[in-house]
Amino acid sequence: MLTSIYMIAITAEAMSGALTAGRRNMDLFGVAVIAFFTALGGGTVRDILLGNFPVTWTQHPRYIYMTITGGLVTIVIARFMRHLHQLFLVLDAIGLVAFTVIGCNVALKLGYDTVVVVMAGITTGIFGGIIRDILCNRTPQVLRHELYASVSLMVAFLYLTLLRQGVGENVTLLAAFSLGLLLRMAAIRWGLSLPVFSYSQTRWE
Repeated sequence: MLTSIYMIAITAEAMSGALTAGRRNMDLFGVAVIAFFTALGGGTVRDILLGNFPVTWTQHPRYIYMTITGGLVTIVIARFMRHLHQLFLVLDAIGLVAFTVIGCNVALKLGYDTVVVVMAGITTGIFGGIIRDILCNRTPQVLRHELYASVSLMVAFLYLTLLRQGVGENVTLLAAFSLGLLLRMAAIRWGLSLPVFSYSQTRWE
């Protein structure tokens, strides 16, 4: 089930990356590159940091085809994307949870400590969006808008806690997805965010 959700999630993330590339007036190659890194960048960074080689997508070429195809298809259906906005918000939230859980699983299998497992989950969940925004010359949205990275953090903690308590895998996944979707949708609906640190040297002089 998690693998199926993952494939849906990387396709949705690839399409969101393509839209961002379109807003920057990139050519077809640029769209494909941004789509690829948005969808698979988080897992790539995680594998490099954890020393988990070969990198996951190099062993599953279909992920490459799916993300690039998703990005290019977005160009064709771009005029209809505004009607699918709500659907993409839900798919993005599902992707965040799926990436976080998968990242935690990878680190657990490699025998890392809890704090590393949590950071591996967060990295997988948010780093694709960070790479997308950096390549598109934007301040990473996941670090400055509604709750996003913090949702990944809470999902990782809940997932690990339930696993350590011996809760079944299916129940653990259901709880993680329920929490992640609830928090992310609530953050979007009511604009929930963490306190912002705004530093101005003149303010403190």
